[in-house]
Amino acid sequence: MQLIARLILRLVGIALICLAITASWVLVDAHRAIEVETASSAERVGLELEHLFWRNILWRGSMRRDNILPVPEWESLATLKLISPGVCISYAPASETPRSLCSQIEGVGAPPPPWFGKAYGALFGAQSPVTRPLTVRAPETGAVIATADPQAAVRQAWRQMSIVVSVAATMAIGICFLSAIAVAHALAPTQIVIDGLRRLASGDYRHRIRAFTRGEFGLIACAVNDLAERLAQTTAERVALTKRLFEVQEEERRALARDLHDEFGQCLTATIAFAGAIEAGAGDRPDLAEDARSIARTAKRMMGALRETLARLRSQDLDELGLEACLIQLVAGWNAQTAPKARIHLDLMGDLADVPQAVSTSVYRIAQECLTNAMRHGAASDVYLRVERSASAESVIALIVEDDGGGDPERVNQSSGHGILGIRERIAAFGGNLSVTRAAHGIRVCARIPVAAADASRPVGFMAA
Repeated sequence: MQLIARLILRLVGIALICLAITASWVLVDAHRAIEVETASSAERVGLELEHLFWRNILWRGSMRRDNILPVPEWESLATLKLISPGVCISYAPASETPRSLCSQIEGVGAPPPPWFGKAYGALFGAQSPVTRPLTVRAPETGAVIATADPQAAVRQAWRQMSIVVSVAATMAIGICFLSAIAVAHALAPTQIVIDGLRRLASGDYRHRIRAFTRGEFGLIACAVNDLAERLAQTTAERVALTKRLFEVQEEERRALARDLHDEFGQCLTATIAFAGAIEAGAGDRPDLAEDARSIARTAKRMMGALRETLARLRSQDLDELGLEACLIQLVAGWNAQTAPKARIHLDLMGDLADVPQAVSTSVYRIAQECLTNAMRHGAASDVYLRVERSASAESVIALIVEDDGGGDPERVNQSSGHGILGIRERIAAFGGNLSVTRAAHGIRVCARIPVAAADASRPVGFMAA
């Protein structure tokens, strides 16, 4: 709609420019017409007086200097008919007092507005008088002087401009109206294309734009539909690949946890045993016994770190215990730490027993990552973890983590760290959405994952908030 409005405004602007040009042209043409009428009036009256002058000479034979004017009463109705409306004629033979004969200005037109008269006077000024000698062979007969009445000139200019501009304005309004209808009809498909692109941007790759005519919009619709099809195919492949990558990642974590437990764990256990044996056999060597105890303490710290690492790597408990028990165990592990930074509160709602294994793993890993970030990077005293499964037909698991440790949601949203990136990728693999917003005293992370999306054969889009 903005494009149609801009085009209509441009049409109106062009029409206004054309009206301004038309008004200027009418004013200039009216001014020239007044000059022509003034000169024509002087020429007609001069010819009439010249004919009267020579006819009087032929009839009367009078060439006396004291009576040069052929017809003493030249201000007659016949002479007035020769003068254009709004023009005054002055004539005086020799040194006589000039006499004037003016045509009425009422027939020129209605009085114009005061602003028009001022504008016309400022643009063109006063009309110059037109002088026409009665005869070049007898200069003593005098000259005819024609002057346009200023009010008549303004009236005539206003009349012509009113007529022409009114017609032009009516035509311009009609043209703009019809052009606006034509433009709106021609650009009507743009809104459909925009709606289709917005749905495409939101992840609805199954939407198709209906076919238009064979013109440019038809080509655009075909291109958008082709793009949507390719994006749907690419997204389905990416989702399948992402799920496979997470499966491989879990397998690698299990293998790494097994190797660490079998190899590294046994080595640490043997180290602790060797340190105990050395300490027991060094009765007469206090320094050696102290070194053995140091080795044992270091090995025990490493054993504790190994247990924490194994707890993060292992996910086979999900198959054995289920999502609900693993979440309880995860929270209990954090709360059981010596002098924990924050207290974690767990709230489980809905049936979490029959959640597909892929969704359970992702929910557990997301909760694990969110709690780790809240405990290690924040200054929270309380962290609330809530996992809820809706009972609707389209079952969705909502995971909400909220803390009171302050923090900036914008920095989290713009973060390029592997933690938040991994969360987004896990949620994207199931067509869910993630939002990071501000809580009452900290940050609130909300992840929603459709349970039905565990079927990899279903193509889904990705929409991250």
